Amino acid sequence: MENIWILKWVLLIWIMCPHVEGLGVNWGTQATHQLPPDTVVQMLKDNGIQKVKLFDSADNTMNALAGTGIEVMVAIPNNQLAEMNDYDRAKQWVKKNITRYNFKGGVNIKYVAVGNEPFLKSYNNSFLNITFPALQNIQNALNEAGVGDTIKATVPLNADVYESPANNAVPSAGRFRADINDLMTQIVQFMNKNGAPFTVNIYPFLSLYGNDDFPFNYAFFDGVTTPVIDSGIQYTNVFDANFDTLVSALKAAGSGNMTILVGEVGWPTDGDKNANVGNALRFYNGLLPRLAANKGTPLRPGFIEVYLFGLIDEDAKSIAPGNFERHWGIFRYDGQPKFPMDLSGQNQNKLLVGAQNVKYQSSKWCMFNPDAKDLSKLADNINFACTYGDCTALGYGSSCNNLDANGNASYAFNMYYQVQNQDDMACNFQGLAKISEQNISTPTCNFVIQISSSSSLMSSLVASLFITLLSMVLFL
Repeated sequence: MENIWILKWVLLIWIMCPHVEGLGVNWGTQATHQLPPDTVVQMLKDNGIQKVKLFDSADNTMNALAGTGIEVMVAIPNNQLAEMNDYDRAKQWVKKNITRYNFKGGVNIKYVAVGNEPFLKSYNNSFLNITFPALQNIQNALNEAGVGDTIKATVPLNADVYESPANNAVPSAGRFRADINDLMTQIVQFMNKNGAPFTVNIYPFLSLYGNDDFPFNYAFFDGVTTPVIDSGIQYTNVFDANFDTLVSALKAAGSGNMTILVGEVGWPTDGDKNANVGNALRFYNGLLPRLAANKGTPLRPGFIEVYLFGLIDEDAKSIAPGNFERHWGIFRYDGQPKFPMDLSGQNQNKLLVGAQNVKYQSSKWCMFNPDAKDLSKLADNINFACTYGDCTALGYGSSCNNLDANGNASYAFNMYYQVQNQDDMACNFQGLAKISEQNISTPTCNFVIQISSSSSLMSSLVASLFITLLSMVLFL
């Protein structure tokens, strides 16, 4: 009897404690040395993460997710949108990437992301005329394949597709951008008709980036002394204001009750003066308890489905938007947690569970050779190393910004050397570099040793063959 009462109290405490329902993460794979997919999936399971958003539908990733029950959003990259304008190609894509995995013990696919932020202003309308036809074809192909009731096609969009006018910059005045308003209205109505959510990526960090006039505290969830007032509603953070601007835009487009899914939100930890562990902690310690409490926003109180961005740092991402692009992960490149983080939203000071049994390259580093005589080509060699290695931590305000000239050279040379799997020939640089077996890291700057290249190709091929054969048997 005593044990029964203990169990009841445990259950009651669990029910009363806040927890983040349905929290997802973005799993990007633009890295020179990727962790094996099985290792990453185990990380998801170890940390209780039940939803994952992908940027493609790679076989080895899907195979690793099979049988886990983890809810998956697969993606069609922007460079494939034109192909999806052909309905036969769209049906082929659905057959290969969706129905192939749609069996008991397969992959729990919930959404298909058609493109990724295709209407960014920086894309100069490259995907303007092909995104909506691709969306229609994919959803119709899902419907024809008999899975459209449970798998929905959506378009992850950047928050720059909506705005408030400069003379009335409040959330209630939110509208879709004038140049794409008609197109956005069509897309929204189509997704709403098919029961698909509006997927938006919201980045408070970007409000600060490159804008020193933006009120710093407004990017977080605490500390604002002068909130934005909109018809009596107080907005104390940019996330709420941005989200509700979208709510107003949807209402103006005739779909005011449409489900909104936050496809990406997070904070980088390097590559900019505002991208550091302290700010990331402050951001997540504000965001996660709000999600756990189902607080929502002033115009949309209640549950919000959110995917954190991102899971693991990606050292091969484009840095066109900024050096911070390679540092969004809540885990480092090797799958180890960066800082204490409580995904339950209770702000418990605990580390996430990192990747297990990670294999690293040898304890060797490439450094500037202090005995080098001819330094005339040092700058050229550093530029070469940084072209093929990740030197973003050397930038202004970043973690390795305080190195001296020789330290900068060593950092660049080592990053290239590690990317090249510690090939002896990759640590020469015309006599300007040498290999060291002594760790050359500093208290504030980590000189990494890369993980060994994934050796899981054969297991992925075996798993892929198994799924193909099993799906063929089930669909006969």
